[in-house]
Amino acid sequence: MTVDVSKTDGPGATPPAGAEAIKAIPVRHPGRYVSAAVALALLGAVVYAFAQGKINWGAIPEYFFDGRILDGVWNTLLLTVLSMVIGIAGGILLAVMRLSKNPVTSSIAWFYIWFFRGTPVLVQLFVWFNLGLVFEYINLGPVYKDYWSSFMTPLLTALLGLGLNEAAYMAEICRAGLLSVDEGQTEASHALGMSHTKTLRRIVVPQAMRVIVPPTGNEVINMLKTTSLVSAVQFAELFQQAKDIGQNSGSPVEMYFLAAAWYLIMTSILSIGQYYIERHYARGSLRSLPPTPIQRLKSAVLPTRRAKGVPA
Repeated sequence: MTVDVSKTDGPGATPPAGAEAIKAIPVRHPGRYVSAAVALALLGAVVYAFAQGKINWGAIPEYFFDGRILDGVWNTLLLTVLSMVIGIAGGILLAVMRLSKNPVTSSIAWFYIWFFRGTPVLVQLFVWFNLGLVFEYINLGPVYKDYWSSFMTPLLTALLGLGLNEAAYMAEICRAGLLSVDEGQTEASHALGMSHTKTLRRIVVPQAMRVIVPPTGNEVINMLKTTSLVSAVQFAELFQQAKDIGQNSGSPVEMYFLAAAWYLIMTSILSIGQYYIERHYARGSLRSLPPTPIQRLKSAVLPTRRAKGVPA
């Protein structure tokens, strides 16, 4: 006696006579509904508390595009870009020094990173601003000569304090990226006759960028927010301008919310740029890139095109 297995097994098999069809019942998760209700209740309580607070919400749109606020936004972006340029350039140099076989350069780079990562940025800003106690004046011969108090402007203090501190963090990020590349890549390039500099520039760095770019994007966003610390040295960035307007208009808290809104706008734009840069450098490691948010939105809203010959 033989049994026809093809009719009793597989996705298209028919159940044996007398057998009842299995009715799948999804598992219920009442805890999800409870947690969602609690979260919504807490959110509603926070919104109600802010709505009942003694805050002049009308002052925020009134000063949102004020000339002083826009100047502060521009100074914040300028300081972020210049500080990151200093930080990235210094970080690459320090990373190469750390990986050098020369014990002197390696030790200098290690000490630099240890010092600037171990002291707060605000302390470093005050140190740079008050170094006139050590260096009374700057003397560069026929090129430049002036007192330290005139030389160390708020902008220069902010650039040195933020840029040199960022270099210490970028050095570790770049070093991690360089170490992520397999040593066989370097050995193969040297076997082909490439110099160490060309190997670093053409082989190692392009592969290391996939590891370096994501944390660098986070550092840029963090730098944008850290610029608020330079208000301590009277640099007119966004937070300093908002604080001055708040003191003069009698709405200090409202101006803090205004500054927070501008910071959110700028960090959101930077986050979008970071996403597409990471997507660009991920092309070498993924067979097919995941769809972008715009592509997901189009696929969800617009009907998909059917290939020719495929029935609807």
